[in-house]
Amino acid sequence: MRIAVEGCMHGDLDNVYATLLHLEKVENMKIDLLLCCGDFQAVRNQKDLESLNVKPKYRSMNSFWKYYSGQEVAPFPTIFIGGNHEASNYLWELYYGGWAAPNIYFLGFAGVIKFGNLRIGGLSGIYNERHYQLGHYERPPYNESDIRSIYHVREYDVLKLMQVEEPIDIFLSHDWPLGITDYGNWRELIRHKHFFEKEIQEKTLGSKAAAELLDKLKPPYWFSAHLHCKFAALVQHGEGGAVTKFLALDKCLPRRKFLQIVEFESEPGPYEIHYDEEWLAITRKFNFVFPLTRQHMQLGGLQLDLQDCRQWVRSRLNARGSKPFDFIRTVPPYDPFQSVMEASLSGHCRNPQTESLLRFLELPYLLDNALEASRLQQNPVSLISGDNTEGVLDGENEDAAIDDVDEIEELEEFDDVDVKHN
Repeated sequence: MRIAVEGCMHGDLDNVYATLLHLEKVENMKIDLLLCCGDFQAVRNQKDLESLNVKPKYRSMNSFWKYYSGQEVAPFPTIFIGGNHEASNYLWELYYGGWAAPNIYFLGFAGVIKFGNLRIGGLSGIYNERHYQLGHYERPPYNESDIRSIYHVREYDVLKLMQVEEPIDIFLSHDWPLGITDYGNWRELIRHKHFFEKEIQEKTLGSKAAAELLDKLKPPYWFSAHLHCKFAALVQHGEGGAVTKFLALDKCLPRRKFLQIVEFESEPGPYEIHYDEEWLAITRKFNFVFPLTRQHMQLGGLQLDLQDCRQWVRSRLNARGSKPFDFIRTVPPYDPFQSVMEASLSGHCRNPQTESLLRFLELPYLLDNALEASRLQQNPVSLISGDNTEGVLDGENEDAAIDDVDEIEELEEFDDVDVKHN
């Protein structure tokens, strides 16, 4: 099985797919899957641009809308996670994961799926300590503060991934695990990215949450993006322990290292995306403590027995099958011949895929129901919450976008939206 890995997509699906099709032709090979490590920008129409954390003058429809509308079809199965420049309103519809377009699958805010005989896990967003222990309180339409926090990783999603016991073959994160530079040629890295040196020396470059997951899951492969450069590392988990091959990639630009082909041992194809039994059991078991307010939550000590739930999920999958629910469009796609956006496109949409998955798991729909979410948390969460204060931290309403965007040099080199990494 050959898997193509891409760094930051930034909505440039046409060029990435064209590059891979050209590679197939000149190398006389077949690519079975494309993985994207965030900043995918699944922008369906002009209204979605309002939920994209990018300065308005830099917002662009790019090419995802063609695949959402059916004008184009992804030539390879594509799996992606979210980054810090996303159509966050659309990804919130698919919080648990689902088809963003035909043949293009969003792994969810956190998730594990199967592709052939491989288990692929991922964590969307970037780490920000100020919001890590808060709930998912943001709702579209987003204000100026929420549009810059909706993609911040939450402890709840990391906790669910920490429950995974069966081996993960590939893991995706947008930002790098904290300390990963210790396992690669960091001196060569700072030769090209000199402004990383201070954080590398202070051991603050990267995500604490991703580092915890790397230490727990120990996948053979871990792919990331975010910092717009290629960097490889080899992590030995203890003496004689498992080894993780880490690779970060750039964004899709000429003469940039944004693609890598990796071969995996597998049974003969064709291969399909399927739900993962263990992950669905974790999702069902942990939904009763789904934090959806600004309240500080301390969930680290929560342990739940999954055995009965796994048997229940297994019986449900045996009866229905494990293919994800079908893609359904929830808003009209972009029309390049229409200059005015219809008012009816505003507000939150319940995605039929999400509703179907929740019905399958016999779970309530909570993504747009603050009252239900509040009631849900009153009992179980209060038992494990160490701080009931509101999650409005000092400086919350300041211009906090500085620590959520990418590189200073990008603005100078490409007149792009990225200013500094986090």
